[in-house]
Order: sequence, then C-alpha cells, then structure tokens
Amino acid sequence: MPTTEIAAAATAGNSGSYASGKAVLGKEDFLNLLVEQLKNQDPLNPMESTEFTAQLAQFSSLEQLTNMNESLGYLRLYQASINNAQAVSFMGKTVKATGDSITVKDGASNQLQFDLAGDAATVNIHIYDASDNLVRTINCGSLSEGEQSIEWDGADEDGEAVPDGTYTFEVSAADSGGETVKASTYMTVQVTGITFKDGNAFLLAGDIEISMGDILKVMESTDTKKEDS
Repeated sequence: MPTTEIAAAATAGNSGSYASGKAVLGKEDFLNLLVEQLKNQDPLNPMESTEFTAQLAQFSSLEQLTNMNESLGYLRLYQASINNAQAVSFMGKTVKATGDSITVKDGASNQLQFDLAGDAATVNIHIYDASDNLVRTINCGSLSEGEQSIEWDGADEDGEAVPDGTYTFEVSAADSGGETVKASTYMTVQVTGITFKDGNAFLLAGDIEISMGDILKVMESTDTKKEDS
C-alpha cells in the first residue's frame, strides 16, 4: 500500500471516515482490505510471502502512528491543564512582561518602561491610542544603557488629558554617531484576571492581555510604579 495512504490512515483514527468529501482510510479498513485481498487472491498466483510481510509491516506502522497521535493528544491536554492551573496562581501578583501596552485610568498612567541595548544620545517615546493615532511624543534626551522608566502625565501634545483606556508606545533611540540603539519595551503590571482562548491561558491586567510566554518576572508586590530589585 502506498505511503501516502498510510499517512492518511494514521490521522484518521480507529475507523474509516469521510472528511470534506474525501475517503480517509483507517487502520480497521486497512486490515479488512488485507483480509479481503487474501480471501480473493488467485490460487494459481498467491501473494508472495515477502509482499505479505511488507503489508503486515505497513499495518504495524499504521497502528504505531495512530497510538502515537492519541498519546500526543493526551500529552497536549495534560500540558494545557498544567498551564491553566499555573496561570491562576498569578492572580493578584505583579508581573514584568514584554509588551508595549500602558493603561490610563482616572488620568494616571503606568510608567513607560524599556531596556536600552546601549548608551543613547537621543531617545524619543511615541504614544498611540487604540486606533494607532499618535497622541504624544516624549523627548527623553540622553539615557544610559539598561532599563528605563519614564513618567507620562496622561496628556496629549496639546496638554489635554487623554481618555482612560489602553495605549501602546514605541521607543526610538540613537547614539552620538546617529546609529540606532535597540530598545526593548516591557511593562510591570498587576494581574487582575485570567482568560482562556483556544485552550491557552492569558493573564489580564485591566484590558491588557499577557501571554504566559511573555512573562519575565513575577513579584509579590502590587506596586506597579516600582519594580522590586
């Protein structure tokens, strides 16, 4: 039997089925076809023993692939349950995570946090609203290499308070020679909830969603203005 049919059968499960109008051969179908082939072979020209052995080997491979798929499915479910349980343990804690989101509430904003890969002669922070409209640019002057926290008063370019909500920011930095200095943005926020999407857990900090893979540090303190050393 061709290798392509073996692969199709491995994904079909334990019985034949039809997917999108196309027949899919399952392992039981494979065995039934093999038995029928033996029953209906020409007595004057029986199947060669080597050919029969090869077909049995294909069936054995199909069985192993099917069992492996089932085992991997159970493993994924187990891993998902562990991740979900771990996510719940973050409730109420403060996490440091990669990201470029900040929240304005009652006119107050989170700090704008980023990590400079080198000393920068000029650093500018550009803040955008939910529609990607530029609302404010903050000129920070020169900053040294390392983690930085910049205050934002929650006002736009005209000095007017921006509406409460979630904003994003990006950092552009250059050294004294005009070469770009890499800046990695992050945020330090308190976890206020957990949400689950497509079997994956995400931490919530207000309206901000944080992937578990983006977490850099977990702290007991709920003070998001200062990061524990």
